Amino acid sequence: MAKSTSGEATLPAWARRSINRCNLPPVILGSLTFQQQPAPLLIDGVHALHQNFFQAMDGLAEPTIRALHFRQYMCSAFLLDQVEHAGADPQQRVKRHKADYLRLLRGWLFNADGREAAVLKHWVESRFGLLPRNHRGSLKDINSPCYAAYLADVSRGLYNANALEAQLDLLYSFCQYELKRRFPAQQHWLLYRGINRIEAHELLNRNEAGHYQLVLNNLSSFSSDRDTASAFGDAILETQVPGAKLLYFPGLLPDILQGEQEHLVIGGVYQVQLSWW
Repeated sequence: MAKSTSGEATLPAWARRSINRCNLPPVILGSLTFQQQPAPLLIDGVHALHQNFFQAMDGLAEPTIRALHFRQYMCSAFLLDQVEHAGADPQQRVKRHKADYLRLLRGWLFNADGREAAVLKHWVESRFGLLPRNHRGSLKDINSPCYAAYLADVSRGLYNANALEAQLDLLYSFCQYELKRRFPAQQHWLLYRGINRIEAHELLNRNEAGHYQLVLNNLSSFSSDRDTASAFGDAILETQVPGAKLLYFPGLLPDILQGEQEHLVIGGVYQVQLSWW
């Protein structure tokens, strides 16, 4: 069992960068204290750059209409329907213009260890300073073949793509906006994740009655439906996830990640309860 050298509530140094690109440092936003007492997370420059978009959203009452406007705005801001103006070569063998934020979300749904998932994990590392802990195997050793394969997936995923990380910046910011509009009084979401072995996680502490403190991968899938989560393992992790740690929730965009009530959860230290189905 791994031990944090700077206190149970602190994200260990081996799980974080020293700097990031948001308003709170990794050691704070990745801590157990943040899970219990969350605060808004703002990615540098996003609201200033897209100020007019968010002001327009304020005048729209229906979530489905806001989602439609978001997708239209993404197409306009990142030239997703006019990729030749964004520098795409129509003669290139690999059609990189298809690598947009929707492709990343769908790719994650099919394979949380695939190329699209690597790009998402790298984005979390860049913006929030939380290091990925697993991608087709442990990433503890930066000199390991597994870590090299992860970096290769990131490079292939980002190569010649159209500002993918900036698209994810806006996706996260829109998700946070929608959470505040739809659930203004709610700070936490009770979510579940199916697992097979708790020992496979980076454990910081174990309390009584199946309660653990652990470091989650910097991006993980959780479900709001316990029965659905039980299909993915012999045991279930149950935890309270701060809204600020959600990159995506069911219903944010129509027809995306709907079937399993899947939430994309940003990592750090979490207090979880383990139960057997």
